[in-house]
Amino acid sequence: MSVRYLSCGDTAFSVEFGNEISPEINGRVMALHAAIGQATKGGELAGVVETVPSMRALMVCYDPMATSRAKLEPEIEGLIARGLPTDMKSRQVTIPCCYDDPEFAPDLKEVAERTKKKPEEVIASHLASRFKVYVLGFMPGLAYIAGLEKSLYLPRRSQPRVRVPRSTVAIAMDMTTIYPFESPGGWHLIGRTPLWMFDQRREQPVFLAPGDSLTFQRIDRKSYDRIARDVEAGTFDWARLVKSA
Repeated sequence: MSVRYLSCGDTAFSVEFGNEISPEINGRVMALHAAIGQATKGGELAGVVETVPSMRALMVCYDPMATSRAKLEPEIEGLIARGLPTDMKSRQVTIPCCYDDPEFAPDLKEVAERTKKKPEEVIASHLASRFKVYVLGFMPGLAYIAGLEKSLYLPRRSQPRVRVPRSTVAIAMDMTTIYPFESPGGWHLIGRTPLWMFDQRREQPVFLAPGDSLTFQRIDRKSYDRIARDVEAGTFDWARLVKSA
């Protein structure tokens, strides 16, 4: 797989691993992200400020008074040539989701009709999907989560909504997402989680992270309301949703 380097002004450049969105390419992006982090902690790659992963590329930001692309690029090529780790540790995250309330899933019936399924089959397919968080973007805490079961692939809505409630679970293309705030949105709304994807009261305000493996767990409205109360009060045990792989 060839690697391409593109300048992003005089303080950053992009390391591109391909033109497609795939687990393999994103895995290499995340592996280089981790390798550069380890190298900088070890005193290597002087001048690197941060690295920002995307679905298929890694942006390397640097201090132009301390280093340059001409110096960093061969050093990064060396990291890649030595081999990027393929056994990186990741988190396995379970997201409780209520699909049963029409208020939470206003597009479920339409999604079922367009994919020639029953609503229960749409829910079952979403639950059976094995998702991975590729990147965060658009707003704090919004994760682009790939791995949707192919039979549910649909383009975005032709008419986006002005307001999508916080914690809504939605699908579009080969992805699902969870809206961290009330916002405009053009994805298909099929459920809602009682969790907050962004909460400034937590030590780490953003819950999901690139590289996380993710599955959804179906809950009823009673369970939704109970968990929502705990989240609102700040007493919910977030650790029980996460396992190390």
